[in-house]
Amino acid sequence: MDDVQSEYVVVKANDNGVQVIGLTRGQSTKFHHTEKLDKGEVLIAQFTDHTSAIKIRGKATIYTKFGTVEADS
Repeated sequence: MDDVQSEYVVVKANDNGVQVIGLTRGQSTKFHHTEKLDKGEVLIAQFTDHTSAIKIRGKATIYTKFGTVEADS
């Protein structure tokens, strides 16, 4: 398994309506998957051959192997 495929992030919604959007790999980046989380819900996401980026809208805490980030939009 490739190192890129083993990368996970955990997103915990701190408010209702947090959006987690997966973006594709390749020459043109496009949205390919969207999840909506309510306060307290947790999503575990993985980077894959198809997913190169994850965009988060709303108040959430993101946990990665590099540390914790607060999204506050």
